[in-house]
Formats: sequence, structure tokens, C-alpha cells
Amino acid sequence: MNFHRFEHVNQDCKNLDATRQFYQTLFPDWYVRAEGEAYGVRWLHLGNDQFYLALNQSLEPTLDRPVVETCRINHIGFVIADSEQVKTVLDATGIEYTTYTSPETKLRIYVNDPDGTEIELVEYQADYALR
Repeated sequence: MNFHRFEHVNQDCKNLDATRQFYQTLFPDWYVRAEGEAYGVRWLHLGNDQFYLALNQSLEPTLDRPVVETCRINHIGFVIADSEQVKTVLDATGIEYTTYTSPETKLRIYVNDPDGTEIELVEYQADYALR
């Protein structure tokens, strides 16, 4: 098989610094892997050694473009180790979230980043084979 791993998601941001701060609040061990400017757009790669978000400062600060002109992501899912710890961080920082449970999960936490992208943080049951 040629597939090695899922590496990154690329998204535009209303405010690159606010989006960086949001993700580093959720994932304090993430770091800037690379950053720069291309075609007048500031960008950075934020993540860990296996995965990163490629974040771009939007040329249109409002991002109010019709859906037909842009590709939207329904949500980005991350597997987490401790949902209670994440809820504690979210509560302490005032970040609003909702939760959902299903048979294979201990908890799913849904939160929106500063650009409106929904993030799913899922803690699987210990006995779930695909965790």
C-alpha cells in the first residue's frame, strides 16, 4: 500500500495569531513547524511531529464568501487521551463546547475554532479496537 499517514489540513484564518493561540490552548505541546509568507499571505504549520494544520492568514478578513467559492470542512477530528482534562482547559479558558457520547466513545467534545471550523475531540472507550 502506498499510503503512509495523514499529514495535514490546510485552512484560511480570519486572524492567524488568534487561531494559533486557540489550537495551542487545546494542544499545548504543538509547536510551529514552519512559517513564512507566500504571494503576500502569511502562513504557518502548527502541530507535532506527525500532523499539522497549515494555517493561512486570509486575504479576505471576513471569510464571508459563498460556499460555491470555497471548500468548507464539516469538522476536523482529533483523538484525545483524557476528555475530562480537555473539558477542564475549555472551562478555564471560557471556550464553549458541546458533548456527545456513542457506544465506542467515552466522550466526543465539539468546539469551534476562531474561524468557525468545528473541531471534534474524541476519547474512545479503552476496549474499542479502532481507537
